[in-house]
Amino acid sequence: MIGGGTRVAGIIGWPVAHSLSPAMHNAAFRALRLDWIYAAFPVEPARVEEAVHGLAAAGCAGLNVTIPHKRAAIAACSSVSEAVTAIGAANTLVPDGAGGFRGDNTDAAGFLRALDEQAPLDLAGADVLLIGAGGAARAVAFALRGRGARVRVANRTAAAAAELGDPVPFTGPALDTVAGQSALVVNATSLGLHGDDVPAELPMAGIGRGQVVADIVYRPGGTPWLAAAAGRGARTVDGLGMLLHQGAAAFEQWTGQSPPVEVMREALAAR
Repeated sequence: MIGGGTRVAGIIGWPVAHSLSPAMHNAAFRALRLDWIYAAFPVEPARVEEAVHGLAAAGCAGLNVTIPHKRAAIAACSSVSEAVTAIGAANTLVPDGAGGFRGDNTDAAGFLRALDEQAPLDLAGADVLLIGAGGAARAVAFALRGRGARVRVANRTAAAAAELGDPVPFTGPALDTVAGQSALVVNATSLGLHGDDVPAELPMAGIGRGQVVADIVYRPGGTPWLAAAAGRGARTVDGLGMLLHQGAAAFEQWTGQSPPVEVMREALAAR
């Protein structure tokens, strides 16, 4: 029962109605018998700072930040972690004890944990193709470089790609060629979030056996692109794993308790 002592955490994004984070976190709160709830807050891009300051003033116990606010949220934080400074994006906001939020990034660690679980890969010296240059892509690039990978980045805006790694032209032939040369191919865009067809922008011809293909887009059962890559013999990593582990890390920061990871996993699988 929600009462006067119930603590509120949540997620901001635009759009955010599709988010599975409420199901995951509310299941975790119930499992640990915490008087907490988790809600989704749709926030227009022009109002990110206003929303973060308002939620902090209202006593919000913690926030996740999703597309497209991970970079804009930094300006609303009283301080940020070294990971946020290095990545340039924040996905987790934790009360600072003084009426504001401290920014952190759990996406990088969440991505690596999911990769290690679903398709272990020695990244030292490995070639990786990263598609996208937004907040999530920045976290993935940071994580990959930390493991010693050589990161090549394709994005519609070439300058943004060059900030994260060696730029690759955002064309079908170029993506197919570089994908074929890569041990790991990562889609860090929203391509594939909707629809039943493989997005034409994502590489396919260069993907085959012995490679790992990861998608940060999370859909129950995986995305059409992952299914097609698996059909060509690649090992795949779906976005639910990254969502799970970044969320578990945020949960621990907010509550001070060890997250019930398997409960959270089951909640995601049930959606």
